[in-house]
Amino acid sequence: MSKILKDSLGVPPSGARGLIHDAIKKNILILDGAMGTMLQRYNFSEEDFRGERFKDFPHSLKGNNDLLSLTQPQAIKAVHAAYFEAGADIVETNTFSGTTIGMADYHLEDIVYELNYESARIAREVADEFTAKNPDKPRFVAGSIGPTNRTASMSPDVNDPGYRAVTFDDLRIAYKQQVEALIDGGSDLLLVETIFDTLNAKAALFAIEEVKDERNINIPIMVSGTITDASGRTLSGQTVEAFLVSVSHIPLLSVGFNCALGADLLKPYLQTLAQNTSFNVSAHPNAGLPNAFGEYDETPEQMQAFIKEYLDDNLVNIIGGCCGTTPEHIKLIADIAKEYKPRVSTATM
Repeated sequence: MSKILKDSLGVPPSGARGLIHDAIKKNILILDGAMGTMLQRYNFSEEDFRGERFKDFPHSLKGNNDLLSLTQPQAIKAVHAAYFEAGADIVETNTFSGTTIGMADYHLEDIVYELNYESARIAREVADEFTAKNPDKPRFVAGSIGPTNRTASMSPDVNDPGYRAVTFDDLRIAYKQQVEALIDGGSDLLLVETIFDTLNAKAALFAIEEVKDERNINIPIMVSGTITDASGRTLSGQTVEAFLVSVSHIPLLSVGFNCALGADLLKPYLQTLAQNTSFNVSAHPNAGLPNAFGEYDETPEQMQAFIKEYLDDNLVNIIGGCCGTTPEHIKLIADIAKEYKPRVSTATM
């Protein structure tokens, strides 16, 4: 096996977890596109979300995409396969809302470990199938860790600015359970993504470090924030530079941005990030901005043209898509990325 990079603790990643360090030096890696966009094509009903197992569950389950890993696993497997076919090197597990905090809306806190484990297992199975077909192009599974629907930095009550709907410890405990299940299910790396509140992300990173220490393992970590609008800040008010400083205390595989903006509007913030970090840089923007119906109109060809600008300017090491993107988008992104070398950083941070 190729030489494996070690983290600051000196513990090397094992198996495929180590191979990604070699792969990212050789090529720009392709992340998959939107899971939700693809699942919407199935037009699943309430009964489909419930499946046989939850047919008598007393609460509505429609819209809980994470649950589909248990009730419609073939659909999840098909989405992963479609993205690998399109050229993705990394697929994300179907676990964006997979914490007890996120599942509380559906009264499904008790099955969170199983949800994450099965989601990772499904993605692992598909990744291994594609790696077996072409061992020269190993495929990886990123355990997706979303931001939850609560924020630790801000009050949800305008009349009580000191109130918090969640604490750092609440988040740490919830994330730790998710992380353990994602690792047990076969994730090669962990992706803390769509960060709108860096304090939430720091709870996730703290939980990951706890699990790494307890198990004496090393697993690569990707961190991806979200610039919410033209202010160039996250929802909790951080600039690009402040966000970067807040997460750079941990050795990361990559740091980047995703969601909220299309590739064109995201570019200036990605430039700032790339100029100020020695970490690998990732981006998975939306397919433009949503229209009046909440749909995304940016074509694969349009998105490819915007991503080409990233590549021309040496901005990224990992590139993919978020809301509205499909295997068609990812295929064109993968096609253009083949023509470029991975970003080499000159920053010292």
